[in-house]
Amino acid sequence: MNAVHLARNELRRLTTGTLPKLAIAALVLVPLLYASLYLYSNYDPYGRLDNLPAAIVNNDTGSGTGENHREVGREVTDELQRSGDFDWHEVSEDEAHTGVSNGDYAFAITIPRDFSKALTSSEDFEPRQAGITLTTNDTNNYLSHTIADQVAEEVRNTIAEKVGTQAADRFLVGFSTIHERTEEAANGARELAGGALELRDGQQQLATGASQLATGSNQLSSGLSTLKSNTENLPEQTQQLATGANKVAAGNEQIAATASALAQGSTDLQNNLNNVNDQLGERLREGGLDENEVQHVLGVLGNLRSPVDEADNRIQQTSTQLNTLATGSRQVANGAQRLAGSAPQLSGGISQAADGAAKLSKGASSLDTGEQDALNGTKQLLSGANELRDGLNEGLHQIPNTDEDTREATARTIADPVAVDNANMASAGTYGAGLAPFFIGLATWIGAFVLFLLLRPLSTRALTAGASPLRVALGGWLSAALLGTAQVVVLFAAVTWLVGIHVANPVAALGFAVLTSLTFTAIVHALNALFGAVGKFLGLVLLVLQLVSAGGTFPWQTLPDALQPLHAALPMGYVIDGLRHLLYSGASAEVLLDVGVLVAYLAAALTASTLAARRRRMWTVSHLKPELAL
Repeated sequence: MNAVHLARNELRRLTTGTLPKLAIAALVLVPLLYASLYLYSNYDPYGRLDNLPAAIVNNDTGSGTGENHREVGREVTDELQRSGDFDWHEVSEDEAHTGVSNGDYAFAITIPRDFSKALTSSEDFEPRQAGITLTTNDTNNYLSHTIADQVAEEVRNTIAEKVGTQAADRFLVGFSTIHERTEEAANGARELAGGALELRDGQQQLATGASQLATGSNQLSSGLSTLKSNTENLPEQTQQLATGANKVAAGNEQIAATASALAQGSTDLQNNLNNVNDQLGERLREGGLDENEVQHVLGVLGNLRSPVDEADNRIQQTSTQLNTLATGSRQVANGAQRLAGSAPQLSGGISQAADGAAKLSKGASSLDTGEQDALNGTKQLLSGANELRDGLNEGLHQIPNTDEDTREATARTIADPVAVDNANMASAGTYGAGLAPFFIGLATWIGAFVLFLLLRPLSTRALTAGASPLRVALGGWLSAALLGTAQVVVLFAAVTWLVGIHVANPVAALGFAVLTSLTFTAIVHALNALFGAVGKFLGLVLLVLQLVSAGGTFPWQTLPDALQPLHAALPMGYVIDGLRHLLYSGASAEVLLDVGVLVAYLAAALTASTLAARRRRMWTVSHLKPELAL
């Protein structure tokens, strides 16, 4: 009697009659009812949130006036209603409170009256946060609170992005304005630097002129001081000069008068001599001399008269010169008299000029010193103007000056700096698909558990006939393994075709699910074979322990420290891990560990069943009449 024969006999026993056949069908469908219906009901709850009623209360009165008036609360309300994410109802505050209280609304969001004013308060440098009120009621549904928290956070992020974008845009516009003003300042600084350079050159020329003026005025002061000392006696001396000049003029006039009388006498003498020549010529002619002799005598007489003529000429010239000398002397005397009259004023003027020149020299020296200081200041001004020009030009290039499109893109980036690129290596797709590995594993265990409500773990007939313990153990397990495989095939078909969960590698996933069923049926079989009715209870205990430690919903790393060893020791965690890989991403090397663990559990369970069959070959009173029977 081999193991297959024993399994066939057990299945024949269970299928004799209509009711047992229905029972077998029910056992096959138990995992289907447990897993597929649950997964179907939770296939995509987030995709139907538009049926979840939610209230929104907009009390916002807006901010600003005229073109600057803005009602952010109205913008948020309209945007939420357009989104269609929930069944939004805009109601009053009392209606929202009543609706959340009696379950008409899952939650309510209330926007206060000063919402827009608070959002724009930073513009007046009186910043305060804008708040929204989230009203929930866990008596309606606990997850509604969680969903509402996410919605409120999303609303907050959206509002922050809107306001942040507007604020950043104004901030960048301010940068553009600063750039324009800085550019104007830079241009002005360049003009200032050019003007400072011209001023420095002009100041240099002025300083040079001031130095020359100081030197010249010093020389002028020295010369005028010398002139002043030399002209202190000028009035007396000019008066003496005028007196002497009058005397000289009087003497010259007398000499000139004498010379004029002498010149007149010489003129009369010449006239007389001329008459004498005429008379002498007449007398000589009368005395009988011929004309030649007369002319000869007159010629000799003319020669003798030459010194007299020359003397007359000299007397006439001298008289003229003496007259000129007398006139000039008188003019000199008159001028000397005028000079004597003006000498006191001239002397005073020279004194005043000397004093003024001294003051001028002192002022020119001060001017020279001041101009040197002014020149140094002008040089510093030029250096500062150049530094200002260079600094403004350098800073101008560091101030953003973007066009409108770039400014808007930058504002959006500042308001929402992080974009999440979901590079999902493997995606479940829906909420139901995410839970599928967990519930398929649980359904497989439950299916294995309920099978042994009807199946006998070990054949009593085979044991009494002395069959091999291994054949008895395999024969008791094979019937459950066959039904478990049927359970998995039906469950897998319903989950993939009816529920619509996508499977990345259907063949490998089905094979892994069959291996899971074989392993779980072997474990439950071993518990029943070893402990009898107590084994059924232990199967329930193992089910509970695996429910809390498998990590089917939250990551297993979030389990309490006391439960994490159970996750590593019990097979359910490896089943969930393997199904996740095969359902979402396909076959991978990580699945080999899960397969290895299940095969090890399968071998250990069959070994335990074989030991139980070996032990059952020896009958005891407790075997014949157990204390507890189910």
